[in-house]
Amino acid sequence: MTLNKMIVIGNVGTDPEMRYTPNGNAVTSFRIATNYRYTTSEGEQKEETEWFTVTAWNRLAEQCNQYVTKGMKVYAEGRLKSESWTGNDEQTRFRNEIVASQVRFLDRGPSAPTEKSAEPTEKSTDPDSQQTPAGDAEDLPW
Repeated sequence: MTLNKMIVIGNVGTDPEMRYTPNGNAVTSFRIATNYRYTTSEGEQKEETEWFTVTAWNRLAEQCNQYVTKGMKVYAEGRLKSESWTGNDEQTRFRNEIVASQVRFLDRGPSAPTEKSAEPTEKSTDPDSQQTPAGDAEDLPW
């Protein structure tokens, strides 16, 4: 058995960008920032920020495009997809992306849906996408 699962809770750093594949499938991407705070051995407070790109497909992509806005807090769950390429400057570049199976809106804003969840309601036609039904907020592991 194998498992590829990422769970991130953080603040949206960019407004979502939606596009369509040639087959007409909706794809939405946005970035999430998480913070890690710690104290050094010298007593100095430090904070590190880690950025994640989240990509959603089909119905979930449409919901994210409609409700996600820069600055809001979201829960994103999905699988990690990595890729590398050589840039114009001949440097190798890397990108880690979370292909979302579930996105939950943790902020209640005026435009947020009454439920705090955007769940896929149809199977993705992305061959790499694995979408699973979402549970209630009480199903979170903590």
